[in-house]
Amino acid sequence: MPEHADRGAVLVAIAREAIGEGLGLATARGRDEPWLAQPAATFVTLRLEEDLRGCIGSIDARRALRDDVASNARAAAFSDPRFTPLSVVEFKSVRVEVSVLSPRTPLVVANEADALARLRPGIDGIYLEYRDQAATFLPQVWESLPDPVEFLSALRHKARLPARFWDPAIRLTRYTVEKYGDGYPAH
Repeated sequence: MPEHADRGAVLVAIAREAIGEGLGLATARGRDEPWLAQPAATFVTLRLEEDLRGCIGSIDARRALRDDVASNARAAAFSDPRFTPLSVVEFKSVRVEVSVLSPRTPLVVANEADALARLRPGIDGIYLEYRDQAATFLPQVWESLPDPVEFLSALRHKARLPARFWDPAIRLTRYTVEKYGDGYPAH
């Protein structure tokens, strides 16, 4: 597998090429490096200046890393329901971030206080499930929601649950990410 920075540059290039192809600007370059064929879960986040412009991903590894990045990049650019499809003008200045997720591990907790005490701000991505509702926050969300109470409340809200709701049937899993962005490896 290539070094951290090289890996990031390749993944960001795959994301940019997929978006460019969707805009009719370029054809995605085929890559056959073996590490790109390994199953992986990724999120692609797009930003214009500091504003979110799209973020779509996979929580579990179900396809090859290169395919997951390309698919999620296209979805973040053109199918995020919170935004209109990315334009050619925006594409020229959009920043691309690719997060490669570790496998999820259960966060077994007795109650909400236990959950709050066991969260690792800045490290954990959290996936919350309750019945047919689910939501996730990448570890990067801690940058804007550093307080565990606020983080968990906003995550429940994202899952269409009351912000202060707790039930023993809530399931939490955690994961970490390797984060790569335009021109820099980030941790």
